Amino acid sequence: MKMLINVPETVVADALRGMAAAHPELTVDVENQVIVRRDAPVAGKVGLVSGGGSGHEPLHGGFVGPGMLSAACPGEVFTSPVPDQMVRAAAAVDSGAGVLFIVKNYTGDVLNFDMAAELAEDEGIQVAKVLVNDDVAVTDSLYTAGRRGTGATLFVEKIAGAAADEGQPLERVEAIARQVNENSRSFGVALSAVTTPAKGSPTFDLPTGELELGIGIHGEPGRERRSMMTSGEIADAALHAVLEDLPPRNPVLVLVNGMGATPLLELYGFNAEVHRVLAERGVAVARTLVGNYVTSLDMAGASVTLCQVDEELLRLWDAPVRTPGLRWGM
Repeated sequence: MKMLINVPETVVADALRGMAAAHPELTVDVENQVIVRRDAPVAGKVGLVSGGGSGHEPLHGGFVGPGMLSAACPGEVFTSPVPDQMVRAAAAVDSGAGVLFIVKNYTGDVLNFDMAAELAEDEGIQVAKVLVNDDVAVTDSLYTAGRRGTGATLFVEKIAGAAADEGQPLERVEAIARQVNENSRSFGVALSAVTTPAKGSPTFDLPTGELELGIGIHGEPGRERRSMMTSGEIADAALHAVLEDLPPRNPVLVLVNGMGATPLLELYGFNAEVHRVLAERGVAVARTLVGNYVTSLDMAGASVTLCQVDEELLRLWDAPVRTPGLRWGM
């Protein structure tokens, strides 16, 4: 496979060096693999720390900045960061108001963030944790006990980040993050397999003319494999699964997320089908975001995430944000 890299062993370090050169508003520690807001710690502000394996960019490092994360810990490709990274990040952003860890539900991430929370508390840092587990496709998949954390991570990081920037206390920021997760559901589809730099070839076999419904962001298997479907048929299947699990009582935020190799032309067309299905089901849409945000390297495909919101959550979603991967209102 052709890749724009030097060698697989330095992919993450090289990307972090490039990120530092592009974004001087961030402090990028290449050696320790920690990305921090340059103005951290902000007095009186709860620090938000997240992280996970690299390969899902702009998640998480691309969401560091005003209105979102205070710091992120990128692991190696599809590999959890280690507790030392998380403790270093927590110490860098703690102003005395506490730190919230936002953790996607993958076994390595959960174990390492749990250990990091204990170590950080030993250093006098107050830590709370929120687990993101929004994927309705399967339960107890590869790497996961329970549901996987996917697209709702963006909603949690943005809305909790806005609450933290307002100076809300740790207990309230944690409660808001939990509310967002509890009101979010996702479903993804793969049109092609993913190729990691270390392997250099597709990590699973997906024959021409077939797709995988319900995949995870590491290429984990989904609910079923089918012959290729139209955009409208995929939207019908994905939203049937989502709405079966979460019948919205309030308007929803919609994320139509590319998995990394699907062009915007296709994503916007898919978004039109998503809106068609939601209109047919009587679901009011408050806001829509389309693009590549929670990716899986070079996988072709898309995911849909819905988050039902009340007036406060919508206000926090609309609040200004300025990060490499998401920005408005500033």
